[in-house]
This record gives sequence, structure tokens and C-alpha cells, in this order.
Amino acid sequence: MLRRHAIFHKTVNKKVYYWIYILQVSNGYYYTGYTNNLIRRYKDHISGKANCKYTRSFPPVKIKQCWQVFEDKGSAMKIENLIKRKGRKKKEDLVNNPKKLKKFVFNSLGLDLKIKTYNLIKIEDIIKKEN
Repeated sequence: MLRRHAIFHKTVNKKVYYWIYILQVSNGYYYTGYTNNLIRRYKDHISGKANCKYTRSFPPVKIKQCWQVFEDKGSAMKIENLIKRKGRKKKEDLVNNPKKLKKFVFNSLGLDLKIKTYNLIKIEDIIKKEN
């Protein structure tokens, strides 16, 4: 069923990309992750799958922000780790000002990456339709 939503898979015209996402979880904290399929991964978090240890204890309330990173897996992992190491204030700044991620990554890691902010309303609509 997920196949009909090609924008959420890891290739666009044979170019690989990954998603970086921030979830608000039930304990009020933010959870940051990366994936090559945002909808599938979000459903994994909601269902409490074994590979979602933190969100099994604190289920997600909603996706607060997400970005497409048109680079390799290693770059996505570096961005995820960079965000995870920051405090709530910085995460809230990225959630409220998602276009700042590109500059934040460049200033922190020296990486000039192609990063696209994605429309959360489109994602929420697809999740609702699939449930």
C-alpha cells in the first residue's frame, strides 16, 4: 500500500535521499531520527516495533518537522546525531524555522548539502488516508 506514495521512498529519478525527522513524543520530549521511508518509519514508531525502543516507551504524538536530505546515509546519520546532541531550545528553533537546518549543518559540520523542508500537511494527510 505504501508504494503508491513514491515521494516517501528513497529514490527520486534514481537519486537517493533520506529523511531527517523530529517527533514530539508522549513525555513531551523531541525524538530525532532518520530513515529512507518516512511513512513506514512513523508507523513503526506508532506500533512500537522492536527496532523503535524509545518510542515503545514514549509513543509519538506527531511529526513536528521533517526534511529530505539528498545525500548518502552517512550524511543523514551525521545530521541526526547533530540534532540529537542539541537541547530542546535548538530543536524547537529547527521545528519553528525548518529552513535553518541547512545553515546549521554547514556551520556545525562544514557540509553544504541539498536539504529540502517538506510540507507536514501532506504527510499528515497521507497517514490519515492509510489508517
